[in-house]
Amino acid sequence: MYQELLRKEKQIAVVGLGYVGLPIALEFAKHFRVIGFDINRERVALMQQGQDPSRELEETAFVDKDITFTANPADLKNAHFFVVAVPTPVDDYKVPDLKPLIGASETIGKMLKKGDYVIYESTVYPGCTEEDCLPLLEKYSGLKLANDDFKIGYSPERINPGDKERTIDKILKIVSGNDDEALEEIAQVYGQIITAGIYKATSVKVAEAAKVIENTQRDLNISLMNELAIIFDKMGISTKDVIEAAATKWNFIKLSPGLVGGHCIGIDPYYLLYKAKKLGYDPQVIHSGRRINDGMPAFIAKRLVQMITQKGKSLQNAKVLVMGITFKENVSDIRNSKVADLIKELMQFSVNVHIVDPYASPNEVAHEYNLTLLDKPSDQYDAVLVTVAHDQYKNLNMSHFRSLMGDQPILMDLKSLYNNDDPAMTYWQL
Repeated sequence: MYQELLRKEKQIAVVGLGYVGLPIALEFAKHFRVIGFDINRERVALMQQGQDPSRELEETAFVDKDITFTANPADLKNAHFFVVAVPTPVDDYKVPDLKPLIGASETIGKMLKKGDYVIYESTVYPGCTEEDCLPLLEKYSGLKLANDDFKIGYSPERINPGDKERTIDKILKIVSGNDDEALEEIAQVYGQIITAGIYKATSVKVAEAAKVIENTQRDLNISLMNELAIIFDKMGISTKDVIEAAATKWNFIKLSPGLVGGHCIGIDPYYLLYKAKKLGYDPQVIHSGRRINDGMPAFIAKRLVQMITQKGKSLQNAKVLVMGITFKENVSDIRNSKVADLIKELMQFSVNVHIVDPYASPNEVAHEYNLTLLDKPSDQYDAVLVTVAHDQYKNLNMSHFRSLMGDQPILMDLKSLYNNDDPAMTYWQL
């Protein structure tokens, strides 16, 4: 398979062209013939014009790439090495939503031929590839993995949106396959585009588990810092100052509290929780961490409400500016933004909230959260919340914030970006 791909006799198909799939497809297209498939025709039309709908990649990323973008499933019949990079979200009840993954597996199954490979990159719970996806591939293709008709594998995505240094080729890649032959072939194909190295996992389930615990560990670490921030706030001491002091010990891991959103850290632990409960085990630590992190928007909103009312102001007449709604700094990605949850918590107290963000799309914010994104702030705000550490916000000073607010100003700095030198400013750090 690898040698045939190099000779351009066979093609790679990347199914799902979002934040993960499109960079992978373009990287493969430097070396192989690639079919980029997505069910969203509007997104495909933009990519056909050399534009990234997610606004992560420059137009130059599309130049001199052997790739065809399509929304027609029939075009996948020409592919022989399928890479699945569709979203794996959770529903309103925090239960894994496998509909995109199931749809992709059915679509590929209908096009699957003897000798083909199917590799999943979407984050899932251990066992999902073999227990949920494989039966669909076999059902719709009429082929059998046990008969060696085709091969499957799992290679967890490790793309970091907004990171211009650790690009896809510079991040070590885990690969796995259903047997030794599959593992070697998959490793060779990915090895063509990954310069950081290839790690061969011992099984598909091990690779799946490795991915899901990467973000579960980060989630738990942040949840500890968030719980400490709540405790220290009640004590009236600065969490930042405590962390700086503790970090003078050589083995202290320096982390910060914050809102945990996005498509990975705030989602992946629920996949592991779901699978564990299916096996009859109710995880205590993972669930506790999720509960703490999911509760931070409400904690921050209530804390601001307390400060506003302590100044004798009416909540119904209060006007607040929120600076930043993307899930992390310097990206346009608003998926699972906990800032949106914070805004809605404030609105439940009848607070008038204005929102600005130099990266987010007003149309996407309106569609996803039914919120209005302003081009620029006004003034006479009762409070300003800096919620995302965008580069444009890092060098602002107290005079700037003072110009946005009326009397008895409140600045909530959730990213600990500033030092308050204005005695008239009520300054709060997470």
